[in-house]
Amino acid sequence: MPRIESKVRTLVSKDDEMREAVETVLDRTDDGERDVTWLDVKGDLTSGQWGRLIEKEILVEGDEGFRVADAEATRAGLEPASTSDSSGSAAGSVTEIPDDDESSWSKYDKGAALVTVGLFVGYSWKPLRDLIGTAMDVPLSPLQELLPFYAVVMILALATGLYSTLLQANLMDMDKMSAYQDRMKDIQERRKEAKEAGDDDALDAIQEEQMEAMGDQLGMFKEQFRPMVWIMFFTIPVFLWMYWSIGVGQNASAQVALDSLVLPLVGEVEWTESVIGPIQAWIVWYFLCSMGFTQIIRKSLNIDISPTSS
Repeated sequence: MPRIESKVRTLVSKDDEMREAVETVLDRTDDGERDVTWLDVKGDLTSGQWGRLIEKEILVEGDEGFRVADAEATRAGLEPASTSDSSGSAAGSVTEIPDDDESSWSKYDKGAALVTVGLFVGYSWKPLRDLIGTAMDVPLSPLQELLPFYAVVMILALATGLYSTLLQANLMDMDKMSAYQDRMKDIQERRKEAKEAGDDDALDAIQEEQMEAMGDQLGMFKEQFRPMVWIMFFTIPVFLWMYWSIGVGQNASAQVALDSLVLPLVGEVEWTESVIGPIQAWIVWYFLCSMGFTQIIRKSLNIDISPTSS
């Protein structure tokens, strides 16, 4: 039964204790020759493991307890996957996903996320925007006095590009991201092979595995969003300072002397003038500088933040 093999392989690939539980059940049943009850394995299996084996129909109801549905397929599921036959297309090689606890958010990550949500209020609430702008102006005003404002924005774009790249490189687990992508790619390939072979049992098993793998999508989101929280934590105050300095928003006035800005393909515009739909010139200038500097930084430091599939 390729479906049983796939279920066993999926269970044990992510849990060494579950592998021991399956081996224990096989041993107590003499490789499926006799039935086993919960009392027979109570000291070696947890109730959760016992229930998991029944839930996955690896253990089915017998005459005097429960029996192994297919001992041969169960044994095969404990072995390394083979893709040489139709059952291999169902079981395939399951990519091992690192323990999610290893990348769980720390209290500092959660604190930064909470503060970041509060900082967003500054975009629409002028008192908070003025407060943050005034505070940020203390370290930035000397720079603004030495350089024209467009050059100050360039330096800020360079700084944000640098720490954004470093945060992504250090806070995102690329091995885990690659493992997520490899597993989903492996499932899709095996699904295609099983469909071409007309193996309904394999398709059912792969469909079930695909449903179980939906949790990987949440894991990928957590991995991607963790550095993003810190990037926004440091970047939003910079943006609010530019809001405050340029005088963006209702009842706002510029805090610095602003000359006209010259943008590529657009020409001379005012800082708050809309140039791409509702997007104002200062935002376009910042993102042009940020994207350019970020690419240079990644090339210079040889940093690749794209997961690589095996």
